[in-house]
Amino acid sequence: MTWDYRCPFARNAHEHLLTAIEAGAPYDVTFVPFSLNQMHLEEGAPPVFDDPTRHRDLLAMLVGIVVRDRRPEQWLAVHRGLFALRHDEGRDLREEPELRSVLESNGVDADSVFGEIASGWPLDTFRKEHDAAEREHAVWGVPTFIVGNQAAFVRIMTRPNGEAATARRTIDRILGLLEEFPELNELKHTSIPN
Repeated sequence: MTWDYRCPFARNAHEHLLTAIEAGAPYDVTFVPFSLNQMHLEEGAPPVFDDPTRHRDLLAMLVGIVVRDRRPEQWLAVHRGLFALRHDEGRDLREEPELRSVLESNGVDADSVFGEIASGWPLDTFRKEHDAAEREHAVWGVPTFIVGNQAAFVRIMTRPNGEAATARRTIDRILGLLEEFPELNELKHTSIPN
């Protein structure tokens, strides 16, 4: 499942997924970082991965990659916290002190995370995983669910609000459509109920 912390729909989908996993759902998930900045470049602009002036825009994603790969036992909490930082608290994902606060509140040594970022491997990982998602599954946005060779961009309009049964039912419905009804290419409501 792809993510970018900037997207409110990614936040909704990931909250459903995280809530279900935390309640024991047996999902085997690979979390794939995907840069919306890269997808919205002006024509002729260098890739964000190659432009040091844009790396600040990628900082929260790099933090997420380090925690995902080096501290998996803390990944779910930090992942949720980084989405909350942006969408619940309205704070800036590009500010190191803000990101440090999420790490520290979840028991992660922020200095070690930023040391890993400085080493360069998280940026290389980000680029490789973003490019692979785009190349292998034609991913163009977040959240995209990928099951086998099926991939679908999905907008979930609600949050699970801590309801594990709701979260699991939501994720199971999406997975069911991907696995059992790949003929359905697009379903979009024409209006949003208030």
